[in-house]
Amino acid sequence: MFRTMRRKNQELSLEESISILCCGSSGVLAVSGDDSYPYAVPLSYVYQDSKLYFHCAKTGHKLDAITKNPKVSFCVIGQDKVVPEEYTTYFRSVIVFGIARIIEEESEKRNAIELLAKRYCPNDEKGRKQEIEREYQQLCMVEISIEHISGKEAIELVQTKHDDESCMSVKP
Repeated sequence: MFRTMRRKNQELSLEESISILCCGSSGVLAVSGDDSYPYAVPLSYVYQDSKLYFHCAKTGHKLDAITKNPKVSFCVIGQDKVVPEEYTTYFRSVIVFGIARIIEEESEKRNAIELLAKRYCPNDEKGRKQEIEREYQQLCMVEISIEHISGKEAIELVQTKHDDESCMSVKP
């Protein structure tokens, strides 16, 4: 159903891809928007148990698109270093494909917003709880159930890994 990566030697392992999802600070959600135009929007998110969660307003373009077609993709760039002298970038990125759904159940919604808030403000429990309470009624939480993850890195980073591995395998 999902395409295999053409440049297999640049493919990240599932563990490396999940690490990027866990460490990234933002990603870009892509949905099928109005008049079949793609609609991509950057947003904050949290990853847990093969799912992504994000918040939004209770109305708007994202929710209209998700309601119409819940199939989405989500991209996170874990590394993006421009190397001008080589005319390239050293990158690591992950693309997730999945099914989005609006979380309706109250305890599930509460758990999702608490996960998200803790991710971005881990050391202020009191402030997190106050902010959640202040915004909760206007808040919509969306879950993406991941069906496929594809991670890739620049060939230069692959070569660096191999160089590091070969150095480690040499015995004195």
